[in-house]
Amino acid sequence: MTIDDSQQPAPRHGKILEALAQAERKVFTRPAPKSAKAQVKFLLTRAKGSTKALAERLGVSRRTVERYRAGQLTQPQKLQAALVEETESEWQPQVKARAREQAATSTGMMVRVVAHFGFTANGSSGDGRERTILTPISPTYAAEILRLQEAGATESELHPVVAEAITESYFTEWGTRAKGLRADLTDVRSIEFEF
Repeated sequence: MTIDDSQQPAPRHGKILEALAQAERKVFTRPAPKSAKAQVKFLLTRAKGSTKALAERLGVSRRTVERYRAGQLTQPQKLQAALVEETESEWQPQVKARAREQAATSTGMMVRVVAHFGFTANGSSGDGRERTILTPISPTYAAEILRLQEAGATESELHPVVAEAITESYFTEWGTRAKGLRADLTDVRSIEFEF
């Protein structure tokens, strides 16, 4: 392990942000590069060959980037998470954009969530409980969730929007029952999205 690798913290995201990234990875038509050398080579093409720009992006030295490109370093350890994240964020941008556009305009998304839901309706509140829910999210809410993700929203900023989307489709059945119900999404155990 190099000094640069030991100083690079692994990127951390919340469950909702990670689930959105995972949904994007599922639409890839070809697998993203797997080895550290191939990932660095790919990222260098996206950085127009600038080892300096890539080093800054990854939070390592130029020399470290050059070693990975040459195949001298092959097991990035703590840098691995950053390499995977950066590679997948740049991989097949048109495929991801097409899937996101379709979700935001016509098909929406599916969400599978295991979380604690608390409820408020007409001034009263009911005891919440953990539920496992699989439900579609309308294109309107899908567009809002994807817009917030793109704008760099935090996990706590996404929670209320995801809760509203689930409330609309699952609890109020698109406004046909339980008018005025509001569900709060807390303690998310797991969540998955699908375009």
